Amino acid sequence: MKSTQVVVSKSDVINYSGDLLVCLITVNEKEVLDGINLLSPLLQKISKLEEFNGKKGELLQLYPSFGDDYVKLKSKRLLLIGLGKINDLDEPVKLRELLRSTGGLIAQQCKKNHVKNVCISLQPCAGFKREHVAEYLTEGVLLGDYKFSKYKKKEIVGKTYHGLKKLVFFTSSKTAVIKKGVERAVNCSLSVNAARDMANEPGNGWTPVHFARYAKKLARNHQLKCRVLDKKEMIELGMGGLVAVNQGSKEPPKLIILEYRPEAKSDTILLVGKGLTFDSGGISLKPASGMMDMKYDMCGGAAVLSAMETIAKEKPGVGVVAIIPSTDNLSGSNALKPGDVITHFGGITSEIENTDAEGRLILADSLAYGIEKYEPSCIVDLATLTGAVIVALGHHYTGILSNNDKLAKQLVDAGTVCSEPLWRLPLGEEYSKQIESRVADIKNTGGKTAGTITAAAYLQKFVGDVPWAHLDIAGTAWDFTEKTYIPKGPSGTGVRTLIEFIRGWKNNLV
Repeated sequence: MKSTQVVVSKSDVINYSGDLLVCLITVNEKEVLDGINLLSPLLQKISKLEEFNGKKGELLQLYPSFGDDYVKLKSKRLLLIGLGKINDLDEPVKLRELLRSTGGLIAQQCKKNHVKNVCISLQPCAGFKREHVAEYLTEGVLLGDYKFSKYKKKEIVGKTYHGLKKLVFFTSSKTAVIKKGVERAVNCSLSVNAARDMANEPGNGWTPVHFARYAKKLARNHQLKCRVLDKKEMIELGMGGLVAVNQGSKEPPKLIILEYRPEAKSDTILLVGKGLTFDSGGISLKPASGMMDMKYDMCGGAAVLSAMETIAKEKPGVGVVAIIPSTDNLSGSNALKPGDVITHFGGITSEIENTDAEGRLILADSLAYGIEKYEPSCIVDLATLTGAVIVALGHHYTGILSNNDKLAKQLVDAGTVCSEPLWRLPLGEEYSKQIESRVADIKNTGGKTAGTITAAAYLQKFVGDVPWAHLDIAGTAWDFTEKTYIPKGPSGTGVRTLIEFIRGWKNNLV
């Protein structure tokens, strides 16, 4: 995975001689363009021409020099980006997203002009300190610069853009605090892009073995503890859900466990991510239309695994255990059949009505096992679990269901900070009744109505009283709301929400 060097320098922009210098332009209360003092004469002239009004997302690219009457810059290009009126930017959530989107615009402009080195003139913005401006701009640039071309034919040298090599912030302020903000953004963005890479891999390029290898590599590089359970161990432990889903495949399943532990005694957060590397639906075969997208059914596992890298780097004061149950769901001669009854870890039996409702089967074993093994303070699971959540919320919100109001609020707040919005759906006995079975303890579907909720009700059977939240990312893991910093295809959603949640962890759940 490509890594862009990000530098914070206490220098004057007039000395920058690289490919592109970026200046952010706002519109003040008097409708006057406002930027760095150096550009004031230029902005006055531009304003008279009425070709650039500083509106949000508006771009103007110029080529120095501009004449002795204005300013002499050494950069090859000058890009002015409008942020709009200052008084419209007073909500932190909107401003954070505006800065990320602006970073994405910068990345797009760099791609358009094959820019390898870019400098941003850093200034405070509508009450946001420079370190916050730098953090969210960095996120936008690095996420917007993402590209997956692993399987492309050898590209022509000199004609193909390989992305940004260096991003520089020039500031007149002390750099230490700004560097911390930038570091947070770099960590987070690298994790998101790693999750995107995993999801972009084809079904034959990302299997349970690949999940396991990646986890082991993270453990070696970042002093984490890694354990991978194989099929024999799953059978011995009674993980009937994961084993059953795997029955139609020649590729053996893996249960990947990655642990981060702080030095001091702490709470433990359990993260569980669905790692279904390809979902054909099994015997309950999916229609051919859209089945190619089912290589994305492991996005929950990718989000959880990728987030662990940032967690390992930043070393929070809370312990984090990640569990990724991984298999594919195919229709081989030994495949799970509708009407079969399986026994989950812990002894709960389940009647299989639809083999395409497989995600809840592998998550259930993982949740029950994780609770018994690690006694977590809370659990968060992420899964591309139901098409029903797309019907309900489209591709704009992740569905969240929880047995704990405070945990749900912490996650919703974290998602808001990241502009990965979550919308809470209800749970209750009415929905649990829909998954009652005549022949087993439960069944794996609840009928046509409330499909997202009954899937969560299935998982709820395995968490007991432990604070738990389920994030159904089927609508946001790919084809997420169009943004400058989110590419078509996998978005990496959930990674930043988990990291933000863990950064701000508060054990006030009871």
